[in-house]
Amino acid sequence: MFIPVAQSAFRALRQSTPRVRIFLINKNAYSSQVEYKPIRSVLVANRGEIAIRVFRACTELGIKSVAIYSEQDKMHMHRQKADESYIVGKGLPPVEAYLNIPEIIRVCKENDVDAVHPGYGFLSERSDFAQAVIDAGIRFIGPSPKVVQQMGDKVAARVAAIEAGVPIVPGTDGPVTTKEEAVEFCKKHGLPVIFKAAFGGGGRGMRVVRKMDEVEEMFQRASSEAKAAFGNGAMFIEKFIERPRHIEVQLLGDKAGNVVHLFERDCSVQRRHQKVVEIAPAPRLPEETRNKMTEAAVRLARHVGYENAGTVEFLCDEKGNFYFIEVNARLQVEHTVTEEITGIDLVQSQIRVAEGMTLPELGYTQDKIQPRGYAIQCRVTTEDPANDFQPSTGRLEVFRSGEGMGIRVDSASGFAGAIISPYYDSLLVKIISHASDLQSSAAKMNRALREFRIRGVKTNIPFLLNVLENQKFLHGVLDTYFIDEHPQLFKFRVSQNRAQKLLNYIGEVLVNGPQTPLATNLKPAEISPHVPEVPLVTEPPKGLRHILKSEGPEAFAKEVRSRKNLMLMDTSFRDAHQSLLATRVRSHDLLKISPYVAHKFNNLYSLENWGGATFDVALRFLHECPWERLEEMRKHIPNIPFQMLLRGANAVGYTSYPDNVVYKFCDLAVKTGMDIFRVFDSLNYLPNLILGMEAAGKAGGVVEAAISYTGDVSDPTRTKYDLNYYTNLADELVKAGTHVLCIKDMAGLLKPQAAKLLITAIRDKHPDIPIHIHTHDTSGAGVASMLACAEAGADVVDTAVDSMSGMTSQPSMGAVVASLQGTPLDTQFDLRDVSEYSAYWEQTRTLYAPFECTTTMKSGNADVYLNEIPGGQYTNLQFQAFSLGLGDFFEDVKKAYREANLLLGDIIKVTPSSKVVGDLAQFMVQNKLNADQVLERAEELSFPKSVVEFLQGSIGIPHGGFPEPLRSRVLKDMPRVEGRPGANLPSLDFDKLKNDLKESHPHISDRDVMSAALYPAVTEDFMYFRENYGPVDKLDTRIFLTGPKVGEEFEVTIERGKTLSLKTLAMAEDLTANGEREVFFEMNGQLRSVLIRDKEAVKELHIHPKANKSNKNEVGAPMPGTVIDIRVKEGDTVEKGQPLVVLSAMKMEMIVQAPKAGVVKKLEIINGMKLEGDDLIMHIE
Repeated sequence: MFIPVAQSAFRALRQSTPRVRIFLINKNAYSSQVEYKPIRSVLVANRGEIAIRVFRACTELGIKSVAIYSEQDKMHMHRQKADESYIVGKGLPPVEAYLNIPEIIRVCKENDVDAVHPGYGFLSERSDFAQAVIDAGIRFIGPSPKVVQQMGDKVAARVAAIEAGVPIVPGTDGPVTTKEEAVEFCKKHGLPVIFKAAFGGGGRGMRVVRKMDEVEEMFQRASSEAKAAFGNGAMFIEKFIERPRHIEVQLLGDKAGNVVHLFERDCSVQRRHQKVVEIAPAPRLPEETRNKMTEAAVRLARHVGYENAGTVEFLCDEKGNFYFIEVNARLQVEHTVTEEITGIDLVQSQIRVAEGMTLPELGYTQDKIQPRGYAIQCRVTTEDPANDFQPSTGRLEVFRSGEGMGIRVDSASGFAGAIISPYYDSLLVKIISHASDLQSSAAKMNRALREFRIRGVKTNIPFLLNVLENQKFLHGVLDTYFIDEHPQLFKFRVSQNRAQKLLNYIGEVLVNGPQTPLATNLKPAEISPHVPEVPLVTEPPKGLRHILKSEGPEAFAKEVRSRKNLMLMDTSFRDAHQSLLATRVRSHDLLKISPYVAHKFNNLYSLENWGGATFDVALRFLHECPWERLEEMRKHIPNIPFQMLLRGANAVGYTSYPDNVVYKFCDLAVKTGMDIFRVFDSLNYLPNLILGMEAAGKAGGVVEAAISYTGDVSDPTRTKYDLNYYTNLADELVKAGTHVLCIKDMAGLLKPQAAKLLITAIRDKHPDIPIHIHTHDTSGAGVASMLACAEAGADVVDTAVDSMSGMTSQPSMGAVVASLQGTPLDTQFDLRDVSEYSAYWEQTRTLYAPFECTTTMKSGNADVYLNEIPGGQYTNLQFQAFSLGLGDFFEDVKKAYREANLLLGDIIKVTPSSKVVGDLAQFMVQNKLNADQVLERAEELSFPKSVVEFLQGSIGIPHGGFPEPLRSRVLKDMPRVEGRPGANLPSLDFDKLKNDLKESHPHISDRDVMSAALYPAVTEDFMYFRENYGPVDKLDTRIFLTGPKVGEEFEVTIERGKTLSLKTLAMAEDLTANGEREVFFEMNGQLRSVLIRDKEAVKELHIHPKANKSNKNEVGAPMPGTVIDIRVKEGDTVEKGQPLVVLSAMKMEMIVQAPKAGVVKKLEIINGMKLEGDDLIMHIE
């Protein structure tokens, strides 16, 4: 409504201003006398890029430009590009602000505006607006109100087309306002039909209906969308023509009745009736059809008395028949391509015509207008093509455009820091290419799009690139089914966006602290470890892997056995840091030293670098893919065999898996670069062991069956695990086909005398089998024991480089090398190389100070012979004891460990059985229980889950059976597992798992699927982390753990030849309304910033909760928007796919469907609520 003051002002102006009629009007509304009256100022009743487009034309003509803007657009670029700008629609919804005719007129009158340009959309096709402008004594840059009304009324436009002899498509005689009328028309004329907004275009409110049962729902949605976009929900219905081309003719008319066409545009590349890519002229259009179509368009324009710029749209079938669709009595979004091929500035022409100039005066006669080359326009929108083109809103964190010869860019929000709101159209920028032919124009567009870097919101650029590379598109073979019939257009190469994701991660660390739990308060050292140089231009010398790959596992084992010197396995890449640094060493530091190892230690038996705890720790705490670690290490070390720890039927997990999971894991491991599988079972349970052996062997790996050692074969009083037990077990493993036999002394219990007895006995029985000894140096006797093994006939022993050896790690490599120099067992390694290798790890170890075992453990301890705690577990138990507040009671924990082991029947202790004993020990200490009390109260105590599952038989059957009466008292009536736990598990359906994962992670690999089969929840969390934060494994370790200091400069190499130069500038003290802090960086010399939610601060703010993507019971908003319809209530039962809620954003409505069947437990929304993407909508259980 008019403001009263404005109304009286308008009346006074009209009364005081002489109204002189100087035009003579003929029947077609053309003037026979045209007066030229210059325009001094133009107000653009619009926003965004079209407003800026008009402002630029005004500036070139020396005309003052005036902008209007809504409250939501106060920071928008278009108001800054104008000479003057004024706010409109205070307190109104965002779209309505630009539809407020009285206020726009008021701004014009108060600021001496001569003319109004409507742009496109909003009020551009509202005849009442054009009339209001003229009634206020202001010129309207466009057709007359009468023509705007006639052409905006689809029915009147059809009548005019019929009168002008232009072919039409069957449709309704007038606007349809009810669903009942729509149903009646469809029943009468049949399907398919198309619903179109009667008072607007641009694809808004448009729906194709092919089924009768969809008519009512589609009509309501289309009408609602049209009302939101144009203020009127009336619809026009017409018969739908199959496989048409959408071709439109650009017209330009003046007040004297002159009309010319500027040739045609092909707008067939559409999605949901929204134009995506436009081409001028239309490729492969027969000249005869072109002439007929342009003649028909000009004829219609003359018939209705059309002046200024406009477009006549046609559908053209394969036979060259064409049918009138509508007239757009305004400038079109795609007018740019016509400008490029004709050289005519349409906006300037509009203004000149409005001033009273004729087309001949402008030099625009039909014979002088000729097309040159081909132009393509791509609309870059803030929509996510991988997520059904849902609107993407937020802040542009990065904006870099494509430029160069033949490229034009029209935009309004194209700058870093721009806010993309959910209130308006999703168009971000228009890119126009021009070249001599279609293919060259497409090549320029392709190149320009690839130069764009837009971060912070999703865009449709990946989709546009697919269109531009499609062969049919490149040859101009187009119709409106082009997108629907080319599903490959929706297969996108994912934008990695690595740099911005890394900034988000660093910002997260700076605002919310470390993203991997730190075990102590110690900080990583501020050093860059020195990496010894190697001649990278030469290949590393050949090693044992050459024999393995060329001749196979049997030849490999034969070669190992034939060598007279002692061979070494280096554990520095896995077990050493598992024991000393809580398995936290990252690929980043392993890969740095890898080339040196490849060149200097090529004669290693193997490098232990994968499997065991490193697999899940990489995913869980280091946020890196273990498969990528293996692959990259193999690239850096092609010559040394890799060895991994395989927990038999448990693979690299802590539970039993279906057999096909173990087989597939081994197969993928070999394909990724693994060579030797040290297969063990935590209870020496043969069925589990043999399954792992068979899986490794079938995959093509070297099978190294391991006997887990406990007890003391040199003590005749220890009868459960005596010499016969181990030799018999060795017999079974050799009979099962192992290539190498391993003694896995996981607690370092193998004393020198016991070593001689055990190795001699096995060697005597199996003279041809290579023997490998693994131990820990917890007692300090590790070197002595390994030397004893070597002298007794062992072929390989485990060591760790000096600075990563000792205590719960392996014996010192340097000590073993030095001890055997000059003897028949000489390892043939140079002690100087060992020393240089050790120096790297000595420095690198200080980066992992938060996990350093020496924080709590100052030396080895021979009490390991009493408690028998495995080396890797020893330090973990100590950390756990401290974290649980039991640090002062660690001696009690160790004693309890011994008691717990005996309670459980004196079992083999290695992951996962060692965890069972450790959990029971800590349970006993926390509850102040001794062994007798545990046994006495077993029926009433709530034991740790691992203890219960062990007693059920979930990890196998221990030597000598389960402990009684403890087992019966704990389990009571609980089920028991008989035989091998995995034997009765159904095979895992990997295809189903992959499809399930793809619902949340469309671009997962088979490696991700394998990880998910082993660690479902951990892998799910890792994939979300990777998607949000990118390749954090490329960060230096200190930056990864605790973040950089403010002002610190550092580099990140994300791939070969691509290095980011970063500097941390500042972190804002104030929070945004959403509880976020802005963190500022400089990247490659350019300012970047990220917004990070402060998790502590938001606890005091009311912030709408986000849906947890990994929780299938939580339904999140698929896009930002406003809740306009809630179709369920709490307690309702819903089926999968059932409509739940309707959201509206960017003039588009979306129905949120139930992701699963269930009951609505809680609604988190109300009607009218504005939601951000992923905001929680409801819980379904």
